[in-house]
Amino acid sequence: MKNLIDILNTVNDVRVAVVGDLMLDKYVWGEVTRISQEAPIPVLNVTYNEVRPGGSGNVIYNLKELGATVYSCGVVGNDKDGETLINEISKLKTDVTGIFKDNSRTTTVKTRMMGHLRSAGKGIQQLLRVDYEDRHSISLEQENKMIQYLENVAQNCDVFIIADMDKGLLTDGVYHKIRDLSKKYSIPVLIDPKLGENYSQYKGFTAITPNRYETELATNIKITDIESLKIAGKKLIDMLDMEYALITVDKDGMFLFNKDYDYDIISTSPREVNDVSGAGDVVISVLGFLIGAGKSFNDAARIANIAAGIEVGKLGATPVSKEEIAKEILLRHDPFSFKIKEIDSLLATLNCHRKKGEKIVFTNGCFDLLHIGHIEYLKFSRLQGDVLIVGLNSDSSISKLKGRNRPIINHKERARLLAALSDIDYVTIFNEDTPKNLIKLIRPDVLVKGEDWRNAGVVGREFVESYGGEVVLAPLVGGISTSSIVSRIAKKHSPTTPTNNAEGY
Repeated sequence: MKNLIDILNTVNDVRVAVVGDLMLDKYVWGEVTRISQEAPIPVLNVTYNEVRPGGSGNVIYNLKELGATVYSCGVVGNDKDGETLINEISKLKTDVTGIFKDNSRTTTVKTRMMGHLRSAGKGIQQLLRVDYEDRHSISLEQENKMIQYLENVAQNCDVFIIADMDKGLLTDGVYHKIRDLSKKYSIPVLIDPKLGENYSQYKGFTAITPNRYETELATNIKITDIESLKIAGKKLIDMLDMEYALITVDKDGMFLFNKDYDYDIISTSPREVNDVSGAGDVVISVLGFLIGAGKSFNDAARIANIAAGIEVGKLGATPVSKEEIAKEILLRHDPFSFKIKEIDSLLATLNCHRKKGEKIVFTNGCFDLLHIGHIEYLKFSRLQGDVLIVGLNSDSSISKLKGRNRPIINHKERARLLAALSDIDYVTIFNEDTPKNLIKLIRPDVLVKGEDWRNAGVVGREFVESYGGEVVLAPLVGGISTSSIVSRIAKKHSPTTPTNNAEGY
């Protein structure tokens, strides 16, 4: 699994031509506090509005987030929404000379009403979607403009992505030209298909990425198990003369079928699903990004599957970054290592928590030979706020404080043990004798130390209290310490101590 991170990190600039139906996504965010007196419907008290590129625009957005160079090709209406959409895509620093305005159509707009019920502690959810669209085929004039643009950029491209939302953009002439350019320059073409029964326009391209329902409709095969997936995959490959069919099967992950009739089942990790919108865009974006870089379909599909899992955990169609994908891969490979952070990374992460209004708690210690006293202390610390950070003394720091025979466990192992505890959010290692400098950098809302520090003086107290922070002393579990445990072990295994030969059996 970890080699997927290496694959992802070795891909830099990939040049992608995205041809597809451009849309403007509008989000209306607000709070629901009552039911309308006019009808049994929620009343949304709007707090703010947001616009994002949608449709193939979301594919462009995802590719730019991954670091690709994108050539955007499509048609919008000659209207205010079309101008807004072009401006939003321009902000992504991508070429928009292939986006053409058409007086005969309106820009496709999807408006999503997003509401939450604060008093009941309910999360945000989509209440309603309102669509404005024209679905008639583009004119011959617009088709020729698109064809000319694609001819101009094709030799600079590593991969074509076609995002077909069945809005009338992708005519036979456009498909014919892409097919010719693909053969001429040996460019792979990936299709995110429309919902429909006729896929003949896709014949001869490289790969297709339908979901379960789209596959059932196109093949007339009901997908219920692996065998039906294999039959459907084979039918797609045969009737479209393609190299790969990547069928997304929601909670069951993905099914990759190739022209040699080999298949790979790519399972997904269980996670909370907040919104499925945009998941298909993420899949085709990541797949195109990696295939354009010459990576294998199997590896690209696995990474795309991970990215889609991240996307469904977000609200609305939102791009997924390489950093998010790498973090998710690392979590699956080593589920606790993401908690262990260098100070720069930790400070950046804490900024995100503070923006959410979360209370930051800090404590520190050696935590050599983790015991019940530590567990109770950390549980108490966690209850003082929303995010618990543990500053961990490094090996050299402990040796200065406790002598050359300590620590017993090195700081890398101690950090991993702490990271495995659910009460701890982050662990950071420091080399100084005290955490004074670390506390100044973190600026916790709450500083926790053990009750035994009452008279000795808590390091960092004056600083934390100077900006309104709180210092809390934690109760101790009596008679337990790492030193006492070490002494008992040493005494028990001393040569002068009688040995019970049956011990341990």
